[in-house]
Amino acid sequence: MYLQELTAYLESLAPLDYQEPYDNAGLLVGSPSKEVNLALVSLDCTEEVVDEAIGLGCDLIISHHPIVFKGLKRFNGNTYVERVVMKAIKHDIALYAIHTNLDNVKGGVNSKIAERLGLQNTAILSPKSELLRKLSVFVPTSHAEPVRAALFAAGAGHIGNYDECSFNMTGYGTFRGNEETNPFVGSPGKQHREEEVRVEVIYPANRERKILLGLFEAHPYEEVAYDIYPLQNNHPQVGSGIIGQLERPLPELEFLRLLREQLSATVIRHTALLGTPVTRVAVCGGAGGFLLSQAIRSGADAFVTADYKYHEFFDAEGKIVIADVGHFESEQFTQQLLLEIIRKKFPTFAVRLTEIDTNPIKYYS
Repeated sequence: MYLQELTAYLESLAPLDYQEPYDNAGLLVGSPSKEVNLALVSLDCTEEVVDEAIGLGCDLIISHHPIVFKGLKRFNGNTYVERVVMKAIKHDIALYAIHTNLDNVKGGVNSKIAERLGLQNTAILSPKSELLRKLSVFVPTSHAEPVRAALFAAGAGHIGNYDECSFNMTGYGTFRGNEETNPFVGSPGKQHREEEVRVEVIYPANRERKILLGLFEAHPYEEVAYDIYPLQNNHPQVGSGIIGQLERPLPELEFLRLLREQLSATVIRHTALLGTPVTRVAVCGGAGGFLLSQAIRSGADAFVTADYKYHEFFDAEGKIVIADVGHFESEQFTQQLLLEIIRKKFPTFAVRLTEIDTNPIKYYS
């Protein structure tokens, strides 16, 4: 299939608009119109992974971490980033990264960690705001149902686990077209009164263009009267981290053993144990220290993340157990997640996991 078909699907699940400002997710090397036959999935895109892709005949590498974060001014092979990009271009291998946009959606990286730990009743730990908008449009009563259907089909009307949500209010509208108009109802030059329905729907801002196109196609008026409102509401399906509950309370040492087993963690750095059972758990793959206050406010007994610095452990202040399992260890199952996502949607497309251990941190014991 064509690369753009695969990337469009991935971005429908984890839109690029949801990535953090510092990030560089998306298609880094290659043309969207490139035909791809075999993809290699990895956490990191290293030289060894590119060599593996060359040996397997892959024409696409999908990684969680982008190989390029900052602008490259030269391509002379002096850094591993330059060498990876140069080798990929030389062998016509496309590079695609799906990073914090996959971190920030329900069903993404953190949901996979929660699944490994058996967490139930999960929710976004720190939902993002200002990602939602509300559309209010006035429709003749006879066409209210087709317009609602078009808006729903375009992605409007989702609130949490509910879809096809709308608010509808009946009334009447007045209008008068000039001599250059060809109104759906009424006559040019004469005021017309029409029974109308005010239809309101909420939608993600990144789907606005598709929703408006659907509206204009379904609406019968020459001039569609509509308003768009930015919302401060939190988006319940988009944000950082996950919070959930264990099936049963665990003593703290038993919980740490669970982390070691389920996340294949060689070492777990943690704050002092508090002598209380662990029931409610907050997780964030990668460097999640910025979520500590939210984890405490959410009532979590433990916060599982990575990349904690020495002095940051003091911030727990005896209110929560911080468990640093390691960056690679917290995100390694993202590879399996991507494999599952792609195979479910494209069962006949060839995709495989890397056999390269890309963890740059080694442990001596």
